[in-house]
Amino acid sequence: MIITVAAFKGGVGKSTTALHLATYLQKQADTLLIDGDLNRSALDWSNRGSLPFKVADEQQGVSLAGLYEHIVIDTPARPDADELKTLAKGCDLLVIPTTPDAIALAATLQMVDLLEKIKNKYKILLTIIPPNPNKAGEEARTTLLNASIPVFKSGIRRLAVFQRAALEGIPVNAVKDTYAQIAWRCYSEVGKEILN
Repeated sequence: MIITVAAFKGGVGKSTTALHLATYLQKQADTLLIDGDLNRSALDWSNRGSLPFKVADEQQGVSLAGLYEHIVIDTPARPDADELKTLAKGCDLLVIPTTPDAIALAATLQMVDLLEKIKNKYKILLTIIPPNPNKAGEEARTTLLNASIPVFKSGIRRLAVFQRAALEGIPVNAVKDTYAQIAWRCYSEVGKEILN
């Protein structure tokens, strides 16, 4: 399975999503994460610690791809229409992370407009969802569903433990913190949705 993670806006948890989906998929079969983001966030994350899967840049990824059952691709932010078409056509599922704020949702809706023309399988993942009593996550989900846009049932909560995982160079489920398992459950639920 090839999963591509792409977004029109930075700061929405794209690399974090790619990394944690790769962590989940690695539990099922050998997984490769290809870091195509210009910031090289996933490679930087892996260089700081230890990840349970292989991380490679695009050039290495081409030669390694045949060795893995699952491939997760982290892409550069804001792909143009042609890049988006190529990314969408080359994967089994395009995951589009977005925060529930108006600016990120507007960028996501622009991306969806382009994807509707391509007719490819994609799903929106709400990320960095603020805690209750803030209703931004629920409101964003309702807005997307009312527009008949596919959205993951699960969302990713805003938790500081994700930053700690990045600093330690490990997935969130390996962090020694009381919130680590809550954070990991968010991505596990998304992983289950992808595989079902």
